[in-house]
Amino acid sequence: MTDIKAVVRANHPEIVLTQTVAYDRSSKVKSVSEAGTDPTSGKFFYHIESSNFSQFEDGLRNDSTIDTFEQVIETRAEKAIYSFEYTDEAKVLSPVISAANGVILDMENDGSDWILTVWIPERTDLSHLWNYARRNDIDIELLRVNEYASLGNTDAGLTDNQRDALLVALESGYFEEPRNATLSEVAADLDISQPAASGLLRRGLKRLVVSSLLDGSDTPD
Repeated sequence: MTDIKAVVRANHPEIVLTQTVAYDRSSKVKSVSEAGTDPTSGKFFYHIESSNFSQFEDGLRNDSTIDTFEQVIETRAEKAIYSFEYTDEAKVLSPVISAANGVILDMENDGSDWILTVWIPERTDLSHLWNYARRNDIDIELLRVNEYASLGNTDAGLTDNQRDALLVALESGYFEEPRNATLSEVAADLDISQPAASGLLRRGLKRLVVSSLLDGSDTPD
């Protein structure tokens, strides 16, 4: 089996947070991969950069895709982490990828467009995303795709522990949105602590991104 790492551009006014980033054009939004979704609350976490958080939050209040929001922490000047709950109107791409046993590794805005980095087991599985986009009038474009050997058959720079952690997390539904497993449950399956599991997953995902998108020319920190 050949795994796929694809970079996709998508645009639609009802993709989550699109209306907000259009209102606050200084804002940059990036998913928090190590946090993802709280499976008990349905909250989604994002890194937010804005020159005016008051304007950003005004945009959120008028965004039809956002039900509730909270600034969790201001990490530094003009940067913060927010949590969001979506409305039923929101178009969410991650469940489509999850249904094809894939994972959205990264999602960030480019103006009102969204750039998604997707890992998926087979190239043909990308059709699920394209079919969803067509049914929902979402503009979508494939920017880049890399094929490489299956996660189970290649190191891609991964340690054995990182590979095991990623496979356990994938099989348990940890990468789905909303999640079907908590980090605590993944750690229990691996018989390690929760911080250790988080570190393995974070470093493993980083190595996969470097291996596929940079063709292995660089190594992660």
